[in-house]
Amino acid sequence: MSLLDQPQIPLPVEMEKLRAELAGIICRNTGEDGSYATAVEALHLSRHSRPHEFSPALAQPALCVMAQGRKEVRLGDESFLYDPLNYMVVSVSMPVCGRIASASPEHPILALRLDIDPAEISALIAEAGPMGVPSRPTGRGLYVERLDTQMFDALLRLTRLLDSPKDINMLAPLIRREIFYRLLRSPQGYRLYEIAVANSQSHRVCQAIKWLNGNFEQPLRIDNLAREANLSVSTLHHRFKAMTTMSPLQYQKQLRLQEARRLMLIEGLDASAAGYRVGYESPSQFSREYSRLFGAPPLRDLARLRLSV
Repeated sequence: MSLLDQPQIPLPVEMEKLRAELAGIICRNTGEDGSYATAVEALHLSRHSRPHEFSPALAQPALCVMAQGRKEVRLGDESFLYDPLNYMVVSVSMPVCGRIASASPEHPILALRLDIDPAEISALIAEAGPMGVPSRPTGRGLYVERLDTQMFDALLRLTRLLDSPKDINMLAPLIRREIFYRLLRSPQGYRLYEIAVANSQSHRVCQAIKWLNGNFEQPLRIDNLAREANLSVSTLHHRFKAMTTMSPLQYQKQLRLQEARRLMLIEGLDASAAGYRVGYESPSQFSREYSRLFGAPPLRDLARLRLSV
């Protein structure tokens, strides 16, 4: 049974009131389907009124909250579900796939995303001092955690600022810091803590991920990447896979294929040109690996995408 087929647990009465107000604010500020930047820095709102199957994307560090509806996200072979009872945190950039099984114009998916700047997390840790965050082995760079009333309240106060623009500059940074502080103090806050603390192994893996994100079209030599991260080859491979479920080579491949898809869909490049642009020298290898990730060769996949828009 898919995660989205599992019965949805109702919210406690107090949290349901907060959820309904949050959904109303998102609904008022998203006229049509899509994702919208807001006047509050790092805050994005989204609405989707149609279901869609798994669609690959490069997720950036963020806190993701669902005010209405449910979404399933896959990282490698693992699936995560977030809904009004559970938020999702992406602590490092990584390729994922997302699916919405149920949505309609009458009952759209309504969600918010608060982007996370690791530098802001580092500054918060330095200012707050020892926080009692346990040190644990490297975990996934994506996790789901139960929402509590305090977190829901802080998120609601942040989105309410959209109705009082004059207060945004003064209050938004304070509320955003409160939200990040609560994330750090949550049961899985160590995952954010580890990537923000300089010289931790998780932080060094993040440096390797950052390098790959900016240089994915170049040939990958694992020993060079290990030097970039200041880790041994074996430690890099182990920690990288623990965080992303992928080896560095698999990660690079997903980045290349997602960018090639964008180049064909948005910039109109043909398959061979797009493959070459992202680092493939063999058109047949590009088509084969593209089909493996997206379920169809480039021309058929693009035709299907255009038909769905």
